[in-house]
Amino acid sequence: MALVTGGARRVGAAIVRRLHGAGAKVVLHYRGSEGAAASLEAELNAAREASCARVQADLLQPGAAEALAGEAAQRFGRLDVLVNNASSFYVTRIGRIESRQWDDLIGSNLKAPLFLAQAAAPHLRRAGGVIVNITDIHAERPLRNFVVYSIAKAGLAAMTRSLALELGPEVRVNAVAPGAIAWPEDDKVENAERKRIVATTPLGRIGDPADIAQAVHFLVSAPFVTGQTIAVDGGRSIFI
Repeated sequence: MALVTGGARRVGAAIVRRLHGAGAKVVLHYRGSEGAAASLEAELNAAREASCARVQADLLQPGAAEALAGEAAQRFGRLDVLVNNASSFYVTRIGRIESRQWDDLIGSNLKAPLFLAQAAAPHLRRAGGVIVNITDIHAERPLRNFVVYSIAKAGLAAMTRSLALELGPEVRVNAVAPGAIAWPEDDKVENAERKRIVATTPLGRIGDPADIAQAVHFLVSAPFVTGQTIAVDGGRSIFI
């Protein structure tokens, strides 16, 4: 059984579909995307009865991570896979950073994954399970004007290695670091920047959410891999 946070849309939904297609039962976590979560849940249950359940939670609220891990394990009687995908992402420029932005970006990208992993650990240990964190290529090479986000993802990358040490040998912990995967829906990436990104990507294109889902599936099923991060970026991290 797999728990995927932020699983209603985009990359999260692709991960949910991939793991479900491989035979897993899935608990789909969402915060505000009720319609998308309900639609995906119905789609997957139509394909295979009683194989998907949606759970709403704001992971920044006290105790929410612990409650979600417990509910996920209870829904299908076990917990084999935790995918920490839920994330906030926006500009924070030096000189304009506010405490609320720090709390939100560190909370969603680092604090919530840590406390969710901690709460899920007993269930994962019993199952010989797996954690996959969704980091970012900018964990290693910071993204200009995204100071707090870059710090948070760097912390998540370090957490991946630390938890691999702490939770082994029963639980494997790895990460996928996406590059440019589908353009933001708010059109904030201008055409010139889009062209620059593609031009500095050896494969000559941006990625698709399915590319991330495939890498997650690989890490879930790779029994001698732990503490590792796979960059899924078309080679772009070579240039930045």
